[in-house]
Amino acid sequence: MVLKPMKYYIVDAFTDQPFGGNPAGVVLLEGEAFPEEKLMLQIAAELRYSETAFVRRHSEKEFTIRYFTPKAEVELCGHATIASFALLHQKGLASGKCLCHTLAGDLTIEAGKQVMMQMAQPRIVASVENADEIYKALGINDFRPQMPVQIVYAGLPDFMIQVPDVAVLQSLKPDMEAIADITKRHEAVSFHVFAFSNDGYTAHVRDFAPLYGVPEESATGTANAALTYYLQQCGCLGSEAECTFIQGEAMGRPSVVATRIQSDGNIYVGGTAAIVAEGNLL
Repeated sequence: MVLKPMKYYIVDAFTDQPFGGNPAGVVLLEGEAFPEEKLMLQIAAELRYSETAFVRRHSEKEFTIRYFTPKAEVELCGHATIASFALLHQKGLASGKCLCHTLAGDLTIEAGKQVMMQMAQPRIVASVENADEIYKALGINDFRPQMPVQIVYAGLPDFMIQVPDVAVLQSLKPDMEAIADITKRHEAVSFHVFAFSNDGYTAHVRDFAPLYGVPEESATGTANAALTYYLQQCGCLGSEAECTFIQGEAMGRPSVVATRIQSDGNIYVGGTAAIVAEGNLL
């Protein structure tokens, strides 16, 4: 099989400094078709990032992206989308309001120095009546949260899980095997764990997705969009609100994720990105 050369990039999303934020692989494709799924999965496994985005450019305003973890294709990845459009903008390939086709639906992207992306229409997927096994998987016993544990969708279904405070959040010792089992049974992607504080951030967060080969992620656009909707539904936010989440502190890669929820229910996630490296896939 003869393949066209493909350019790949390593891009850190939700930061303006290399080696911060959340790294993603980005592969820019030429031609009218995506490579075979097996090959894209092999490339994602070779790059070893939590997600790699494969980008087809139809025009300066229209694109299609598919996303692969080292183990499987996923419908949408927020930080890889931010990374992709920051790269496209810096390369002069995208500017202003763009249309992005994904398996999660068509999204509006504002490509500039800061990339803002419209997320899939959010919804509550399920509420967990007894969350004891969820907290046990995080190493927490005898905690009764004020807010319900729910699975929320904003492109991907993720558990929203409150913990007592930031100190507890940062000292978690999660059981990855148990988390993988729970997320598989509930058809969810990750545990998105959060704690409130009075330091100017809406919340501090950590995200665990071992079922998809991602023990912890330093920034997650989709999950923080879901958290924004969840907080609104729980009465913590008004009909319109802007949030700032900090993630990745326990990994030494602090990431700042901005979100905006509008009165029409649309949610946008934004951030900057830094290109770290580029090369050719031969």
